[in-house]
Amino acid sequence: MATSIPFRRELDFSYGEVSEIAPGIRRVIAENPSPFTLYGTGTYILGRGEVAVIDPGPADGAHIANLLEALEGETISHILITHTHMDHSPGCRLLQAHTDAKSYAYGPHGAGKLEQGVPVEEGGDMEFEPDELVGDGDVLTGGDWSVECVYTPGHTSNHMCYQLRESKALFTGDHVMGWSTSIISPPDGDMGAYMASLDRLLERDDAVYWPTHGPCIDDPKPHVRAFVEHRLARERQIIECVQKGVHRIEDMVPMMYTELPEFMYPAAARSVLASMEHLVGNGTLKADGDVHLQAAYQLA
Repeated sequence: MATSIPFRRELDFSYGEVSEIAPGIRRVIAENPSPFTLYGTGTYILGRGEVAVIDPGPADGAHIANLLEALEGETISHILITHTHMDHSPGCRLLQAHTDAKSYAYGPHGAGKLEQGVPVEEGGDMEFEPDELVGDGDVLTGGDWSVECVYTPGHTSNHMCYQLRESKALFTGDHVMGWSTSIISPPDGDMGAYMASLDRLLERDDAVYWPTHGPCIDDPKPHVRAFVEHRLARERQIIECVQKGVHRIEDMVPMMYTELPEFMYPAAARSVLASMEHLVGNGTLKADGDVHLQAAYQLA
């Protein structure tokens, strides 16, 4: 595709080591590297003395032990969850065995869809229930920090970003990352909601993004604009495939993702399905029945 996203993958870190990466911000990275997590889950610590922890990560006892060791003599007052994929929230249960801190999130897995009456398949952290629900615009405060909650559904229906207001640093979870685009996988993932959430970020004045995976994004708006154009370009590719007589997602994926290894095709197909839902929803395409992976698609 012609769209160029300024990806960054380089990161100077050591597993288990808690580093101060900006004033009032520390991070420790879990050793769970994969094609979907890059080097692993970055757990953030906000403030000193009375601190907030963002995304405790997977159910990894060693990772939680490293986090607790670094915070010896300090108090965890808040545990903030961006969303409930298995590399983000399960560590909360392990962490809460050692602290009285409450967990804060938009809701359990699928919360944004369930309230619309849309059932969500299992695949996330189905055991997670936040102690406190937070909504868009809510503000949480601690000893020397305050956080604004920014609701960004799309990657998941319960995805929440958090802005450290003292430095206008936005912790973007998996909504916007510096090393890769996000997978949008229906039914919980929603391309229309994701695009609206990207537009929402363009209206804000955040100075820097800290995703849960990979390095920071220090020039946010051009990066977000590139993400928007990337998704629009994918939609144009889908329409071109249909115009060429390619009507099924499984046949589109190799044509659209020419540089992607084949084992990643199923994940790519889920993103194409999310775009299909968006295109059918806005009247550009139609399906021979319900919108699903095996359907055939035509111009509307």
